[in-house]
Amino acid sequence: MTVARIERCLARCRSEGRPALVIYLTIGDPSVEDSLACARAALAAGADVLELGVPFSDPSADGPVIAAASHRAIASGGSLARALDVAAELRRESDAPLVLFSYVNPVLAAGEAALPTRAIAAGVDGLLVVDLPPEEGQRLRAAADAAELAIIPLVAPTTSEARQLEVARGARGFLYYVSVAGVTGSADAPLARAAQSAAALAARVGLPVVVGFGIDTPDKARQVASAGVDGVVVGSAVVAAIAAAGDRAGRVAAVTKLVSALRAAL
Repeated sequence: MTVARIERCLARCRSEGRPALVIYLTIGDPSVEDSLACARAALAAGADVLELGVPFSDPSADGPVIAAASHRAIASGGSLARALDVAAELRRESDAPLVLFSYVNPVLAAGEAALPTRAIAAGVDGLLVVDLPPEEGQRLRAAADAAELAIIPLVAPTTSEARQLEVARGARGFLYYVSVAGVTGSADAPLARAAQSAAALAARVGLPVVVGFGIDTPDKARQVASAGVDGVVVGSAVVAAIAAAGDRAGRVAAVTKLVSALRAAL
């Protein structure tokens, strides 16, 4: 199903008059097994799309919450391979789109030409490689196109309109609009302006656009949704809720509570 699964999900959400709820988790924090349990809980509570975060030692786009989670995940055995294992388990149970969220170094280590085949076998529908500009990764892009695997690029508030069109040219599935020229979890992200810009971008390039970075409450999710965006991404708040819980049952309960509230707000 691959990229078609993403397209079908976003179309269904549009038909329901709401944006897709995209939930991010760092795979391996505090353990791979806990990540799987929390991913299942997020889907059961109303997440439409899951971003499975590959832990990386130098997560330059991430704020302190996800950066710390990434380091904890590496210490507990989290990796790109284990993220694919989690994806495969989830795919046996769910038809929800799964996006592998990574930095480029783990992708290079796995092999640009080989990773799309492994991702498809695990049930992954898209790759979001944070630090991969459109001019790079041609072997990865060619292999992903052949496998019908979506390549999902990021667009920042500082990206010019000409550059936006260039970025969108190689995109499939959706574009990820970063709400702030900063890192994940930014408390002062100008969400209203970002949502308006994202909606305008979607109209300009003819692709769905989701908004992430700085959306950590149901009220903020509702604010972004009101601009007519195609999706709302919540990551740091979910990761923080998992970190604050004392055991697996508490983590599952915390994810369920937060995701349920976010879904209700949309």
